[in-house]
Amino acid sequence: MLSLDPSGPEWDCPLGSKDLEDEGPWGGGSGLPPTGCFPGSWRQDVGLDCKGSPEGTEARAWTVYYYSLLQSCLQQAGLPETQDRSQAPRTGCPGAEVTLCVLGSPSTFLPVLLEGGVQSPGNMLLCLSPAWLMKVPAPGQPGEAALLVSKAVSFHPGGLTFLDDFVPPRRATYFLAGLGLGPSRGREAAELARDLTCPTGASAELARLLEDRLLTRQLLAQQGGVAVPATLAFTYKPPGLLRGGDSSPGLRLVELSGKEGQETLVKEEVEAFLRSEALGDVLQVAVKLSGWRWRGRQALRLHPRAELGAVVNTVLALLEKLEEEESVLVEAVYPPVQLPCSDGPSPGPGLAVRICAVVCRTQGDRPLLSKVVCGVGRGDRPLRHHNSLPRTLEAALTAMLALEAGLSAEQRGGRRAHTDFLGVDFALTAAGGMLTPVALELNGGLCLEACGALEGLWAAPRLGPAADEAAAAPLVETMLRRSARCLMEGKQLLVVGAGGVSKKFVWEAARDYGLQLHLVESDPNHFASQLVQTFIHFDMTEHRRDEENARLLAELVRARGLKLDGCFSYWDDCLVLTALLCQELGLPCSPPAAMRLAKKKSLTQLHLLRHHGPPWPAPSLHAVPCCPLESEADVERAVHQVPLPGVMKLEFGAGAVGVRLVEDAPQCHEHFSRITRDLQGEADHPGIGLGWGNAMLLMEFVEGTEHDVDLVLFGGRLLAAFVSDNGPTRLPGFTETAACMPTGLAPEQEAQMVQAAFRCCLGCGLLDGVFNVELKLTGAGPRLIEINPRMGGFYLRDWILELYGVDLLLAAVMVACGLRPALPTRPRARGHLVGVMCLVSQHLQALSSTASRETLQALHDRGLLRLNLLEEALVPGEYEEPYCSVACAGSSPTEARLRLLGLCQGLGIDGPSYPVAHFLSHFK
Repeated sequence: MLSLDPSGPEWDCPLGSKDLEDEGPWGGGSGLPPTGCFPGSWRQDVGLDCKGSPEGTEARAWTVYYYSLLQSCLQQAGLPETQDRSQAPRTGCPGAEVTLCVLGSPSTFLPVLLEGGVQSPGNMLLCLSPAWLMKVPAPGQPGEAALLVSKAVSFHPGGLTFLDDFVPPRRATYFLAGLGLGPSRGREAAELARDLTCPTGASAELARLLEDRLLTRQLLAQQGGVAVPATLAFTYKPPGLLRGGDSSPGLRLVELSGKEGQETLVKEEVEAFLRSEALGDVLQVAVKLSGWRWRGRQALRLHPRAELGAVVNTVLALLEKLEEEESVLVEAVYPPVQLPCSDGPSPGPGLAVRICAVVCRTQGDRPLLSKVVCGVGRGDRPLRHHNSLPRTLEAALTAMLALEAGLSAEQRGGRRAHTDFLGVDFALTAAGGMLTPVALELNGGLCLEACGALEGLWAAPRLGPAADEAAAAPLVETMLRRSARCLMEGKQLLVVGAGGVSKKFVWEAARDYGLQLHLVESDPNHFASQLVQTFIHFDMTEHRRDEENARLLAELVRARGLKLDGCFSYWDDCLVLTALLCQELGLPCSPPAAMRLAKKKSLTQLHLLRHHGPPWPAPSLHAVPCCPLESEADVERAVHQVPLPGVMKLEFGAGAVGVRLVEDAPQCHEHFSRITRDLQGEADHPGIGLGWGNAMLLMEFVEGTEHDVDLVLFGGRLLAAFVSDNGPTRLPGFTETAACMPTGLAPEQEAQMVQAAFRCCLGCGLLDGVFNVELKLTGAGPRLIEINPRMGGFYLRDWILELYGVDLLLAAVMVACGLRPALPTRPRARGHLVGVMCLVSQHLQALSSTASRETLQALHDRGLLRLNLLEEALVPGEYEEPYCSVACAGSSPTEARLRLLGLCQGLGIDGPSYPVAHFLSHFK
């Protein structure tokens, strides 16, 4: 830590302290905990003992201490006392539920625990003792172990907590521990975290690297371009990551092969450093020890820059205390920035500023700045986490989280060990009339605790920042995401229908998630046949025979001896067949009757029109009048029942193929005749539902803006919803032109759309799955266009994954296996995407030249646009689907929209017949 104490050369901690380790068991200290620390009253007669794992006197004292610390933290946050329900053990669903386990100090991890209680109620568990946990060998995974939780404090919404026993024990799907080195609980925690089958957010091996001040300063300076204090380091047998590395400006590493006889070398190096330009106008330097043993409590001494002899003597004295991979640092001491006083100059010492930031690993292993806080304290004393008051500070920060790249599983402490969050400490200094943040160190929990302290200032009076500003929210989302992977790895799934080029991501994702896929497909030469464990060629194009085909497929599955955990489909044509097959095999799925209701568009609307409730508001409020059409006589009858203008479409269609606005009866007859002539069967246009026939419907045309709502349902409960906006279509056609995510609707309107989509799904009996619902927002509220009882198509899965870190495909396969998807309660977008569709009929020239597939892919790879390819070949036709989606990202819809408009103009996608500015006009 960079000392901010200008007062004199006193030791911050006495060198004689035993190992100068952290106090308390998590940092490796020993002995009994302090007593009388927590004013307040709460029950003491709670069941802290864990059956089968008795604790000694010292360990028991620490368990009681941390329970009291938890109660004190809850009390100060205005939250209720923990309720003891350990006498009635929880049973749960071992191996089939998310279990996020934290072992450590309640004060450090309270922000994570409270946020976890909101995002995954009852699944965020705090263990106050290592005795509450047990490692058991993992079958089929030599050298690895599963982590079982027998007892914990569970967290729930509203800050409710319960002391629970679990019989049988819960199996951890994510483990985060407060780590240390020493004879007590820190060492036990480190051993528990090593070589687990579940993901871990930290390990002793990674923590040693993270909190090695010299190593992380070198990393920040070289890879992150971050300013660090001018430092001279004498390293004794440095670790391999430091050895032979390039020095950074202001960072000098001197490797020592021994600790004795170094007087001449030390004097030369220190003299050169004190005279170097890297120190600038600094008047003082600090001499300190660096290494895992010295974390927390620091031994440092301050010297005037001019006192060469004193600095050399201090360095030589500290060299005697070094062990391998430890260092003595001589570093610049920058005077603290003095904050101006509103009442004029102050006679006191003034205030100094220390900044700390929390950075979390998010989807795609990208770092996300979660929160920045500012510590303010006396300018005449060292400014530390625990003697400064946190205040909000708006700042921009780019952090590099690449320390683990290239490390082996053994070096990380296990195959699944990763650093999922870190704190970055800065001092705010003044040089040359400029304020400069100088990175001091990385840490595992202090910055998180500081951010929690800030949030705690607002918690008790309930006046503070919205919940979506919680520093721990991105970390909890990562914990849930990694838990989902843990639960799904190795699951055996049957996929019905492979789909086209737009679904190539399925096979890549399955490999990434460790899924074992088996495929049923009509095309014997489909590329995906080479990417699965088992390929079953079966002609299922005639979907009017789905019941018979489901029985035949079930027999084939049994004959092959497949032990399936689930069966699912994302391909429109195969959804009813999949539901019937799941019924035959006894696998989870929405009922076939519900799939049939949603698959036939007129049946969906007519069924919902009859669904008047209760409860209110009923789905009938969102349904639109329509008539099914199978003959010219049906058309004649329909034009007298459905108000015109209307919309004609295929009953089982997809991709807006054949959908048209009709103004009067002659147009209705003309369009019906054209469709029945041109689109008679699957061969006329594969993949749009013609295997179900070419029946049509006429529905009322409703004015309003069009929106997609992608839902995740489990057991009839809404787990997540994502709303996107669509641009105006090129009437009389309805092929999609443009889209924006997240929605630009007001929160009340967004909530109306989500609830309308949810009620329509429930009204059709769709209780479990990932569904895409298309609606229009009219002056009278949401109106249903159609329900697609599968994951949203085109770009939707990719966009939601990019913006929210939620994978609809992973959610879908979890539901298919009967597992509740591990999703955050309130997913928050990390930006905005605005996209436009390219059509072969409008863009053939551009797609063959300025906007070729190779050009678009190159721009995608450079991060200048987001490309989703929907078709393989540039084949124009009267009934077409989009060829691709091209999108741009931005911090606001306006920024993304303007980027996209400029890109489309440059690539030749924008033009008089395809006015991109008009299609994007809804997103202003």
